[in-house]
Amino acid sequence: MSDKKLAIFFADGFEDVEAIAVYDILYRAGIDTLKVSIMPDIYVSSSHELTIKCDCLIGDVDFDSLDMLILPGGMPGSTNLRACDKLCDELVRFAGSGKTVGAICAAPYVFAELGLLKGKKATCYPAREVDLLAGGADLVHDKAVICDNIITSRGMGTAIDFGLKIVEHFLGKDKADEIACSIVYA
Repeated sequence: MSDKKLAIFFADGFEDVEAIAVYDILYRAGIDTLKVSIMPDIYVSSSHELTIKCDCLIGDVDFDSLDMLILPGGMPGSTNLRACDKLCDELVRFAGSGKTVGAICAAPYVFAELGLLKGKKATCYPAREVDLLAGGADLVHDKAVICDNIITSRGMGTAIDFGLKIVEHFLGKDKADEIACSIVYA
């Protein structure tokens, strides 16, 4: 097990693969990852009606013990994440203090609206690119991109790349390559 502790935030309408594939890759890498509900219940439903049991509610999280906050995309999951004041406050605090934040698909728009992407290389789902540009991001079209302490990715088809970038960020490229090989990801 790694000494790192991450959290993935779940809201009703999250994108199934973007949350579960990332969680799975982090689990395989030995990175402790908390599943956190921003909803009133620990059971959260995806945009495709998959129900996930989270580990805890956002009010129970010790944010100071975490090394990274992760947002899966999906609609209306991303807008539900943006509407959570506690989460948004912590994202701003984390990013401002140099701690890592990450988002995939539509969710990077949350970072853009919070002012976290000004002058940063970032990517997202094509339909949300206008939001990143409005937030001052240097838009790129890589599958997943690390810029300083912010990791972003494009969508469901890049969820494995996103998870591997997170592993690379915390445990190095060799560990990310090891995980990629173990899941037969070319």
